[in-house]
Amino acid sequence: MSSKKKDYYEILGVPRNATKEEIKRAYRKLALQYHPDRNKSPEAEEKFKEISEAYAVLSDDEKRRLYDMYGHEGLSGRYTSEDIFRGADFEDIFRDFGFDFEDIFERFFGFKAKPRGIDLNYSLEVTLEDVAKGSYKDIEIYRRERCPSCSGSGGNLKLCPRCNGTGQEQYSRSYGFTRFYTITTCSLCRGRGKYIDDPCRTCNGNGSIKVAKRFKVKIPAGAYDGFVLRISGEGDYNPESNLYGNLYITLQMKPHPIFIRDGDDIIYNAKVSFPLAVLGGEIEVPTLDGKVKVKVPPGSQNKSTIRLKGKGIPHLDGYGSGDEIIKINVEIPKKVSRRAEELLKDLWYELREENEKLLK
Repeated sequence: MSSKKKDYYEILGVPRNATKEEIKRAYRKLALQYHPDRNKSPEAEEKFKEISEAYAVLSDDEKRRLYDMYGHEGLSGRYTSEDIFRGADFEDIFRDFGFDFEDIFERFFGFKAKPRGIDLNYSLEVTLEDVAKGSYKDIEIYRRERCPSCSGSGGNLKLCPRCNGTGQEQYSRSYGFTRFYTITTCSLCRGRGKYIDDPCRTCNGNGSIKVAKRFKVKIPAGAYDGFVLRISGEGDYNPESNLYGNLYITLQMKPHPIFIRDGDDIIYNAKVSFPLAVLGGEIEVPTLDGKVKVKVPPGSQNKSTIRLKGKGIPHLDGYGSGDEIIKINVEIPKKVSRRAEELLKDLWYELREENEKLLK
């Protein structure tokens, strides 16, 4: 690593005493801005690599400690570029953007991610009240677990006679005085170096069995539609890597009967009578904490708003909340009594100057 490299904190735009959450937030914002699949400018790919390297270092306690003490030189003698990136957890960040984790590493960083477990995806329906206060939900999933009878091997294993345990087959062809060699994955053992001589009767040679499992899932306050929760190691078992994948739970918000969510604000459409809109007064409105009385200013116009500070959805970072926005919907009666009609005519005459201005 060159000593001429830019400061990692400067790259991410965070102070040197930034918390892990602040570093992660800064990286998420920049990664979304510079990911080459979204940003087609010539410098986007290089910038994406730069911010990813900075995040890989600053999100790891030991690498950050070395960097803070010795700078770039403190890392170059201990880690290769591949080691720097392998230690960081980019997976949940990239999944939020809809990008493939392994594809990103192969395309932009020149190496493949290590074999791992098989991820599971699950959709969970939640209400506005669930994300307003935070809640817990019980779910049941079916996942593949390591076979208890064969411990994931699939049965009795023997050294593959075709590749002699290398997992590869080599073919050669001669063209004149030149011989060409082709290396492919062994067709018998599929690259494992061993093959199943006697399949396990419990899993039929798969190495895994399907099992129902229940979870109590924590819904964080401030979560939104499409928010993804990750439960590490609770996905499907992969016999090839002897590892479990992750369980990804995507939240789906149910439409609310009276509130509309706008970011962390909530909108309530309040019906207000024409006289109340003109004269002002009080109305009772629902909030996420119960009903409250709100003053409607005299002369309130249709679609005007009243803002209740802090009565919306909590911010996901735990600091503060959005607002409740009350949208005034002035109701005009379709029919009125003769007495009311006479009073309205008197009012029209009384306010004729204002009415004439409106008609101009």
